[in-house]
Amino acid sequence: MEETIQRPTVSTLTDEKRVAFYRKTYTHVALAVLLFVLVEFIFFQMPGVLKFALSLTEGSMWLLMLGGFMLVTTYAEKMAMKSHDRNTQYAALFIYVVAEAFIFIPMIFVAMFMAEEGGVEILNQAAIMTLAMFVGLSSVALLTKKDFSFLKSILTIGFFIALGLIIAGTIFGFNLGLWFSVGMIVLASGSILYQTSNMVHNYEEDQYVAASLGLFAALMLLFWYLLSIFSSD
Repeated sequence: MEETIQRPTVSTLTDEKRVAFYRKTYTHVALAVLLFVLVEFIFFQMPGVLKFALSLTEGSMWLLMLGGFMLVTTYAEKMAMKSHDRNTQYAALFIYVVAEAFIFIPMIFVAMFMAEEGGVEILNQAAIMTLAMFVGLSSVALLTKKDFSFLKSILTIGFFIALGLIIAGTIFGFNLGLWFSVGMIVLASGSILYQTSNMVHNYEEDQYVAASLGLFAALMLLFWYLLSIFSSD
């Protein structure tokens, strides 16, 4: 029988090691964002991929795309969380970034080519707002050292409600509107607080790549709904 090795969590490390962990984690979040931009650019240079992604936004096909995305991302998150092998964690992060880039194709297409204002300006505004909120919320969690694990059940319920509304909107053809996006921004903000706290209290010293995946996921969720609001103006 394989013996389970108990490793100390980040919160129990020395200040020096804890700061090093934070630096590695946020460096990997930044690298994940850069990889996302690169993969997104490559996708937009591939007409077949672009056409296929846009075709999945029609009717029930969007639900299939959303379901596939959830399966892939759930697999990647579990793959990263349960492993202490660096290569496995990197593979999980890569899978997640590519999945995010693919599902973002329709949203960025709308922002770039169908919005009344300049697409680049809309993307820049959403990106700056996302970064500002991400830094602010992460700072709150790190500086207060508060354990936000209690948000897990609230976020789970919120995301299930949101998923139900998305499915209903797709089936019955109604627009979820501005207030839904605002509600999802609130959920994304809570997710950033939770993931930052989770990084400190539940991850171990060698899991900074896995920790960056959780933070990147929350960051991209916030970016999605901020971009949705900016694109609809």
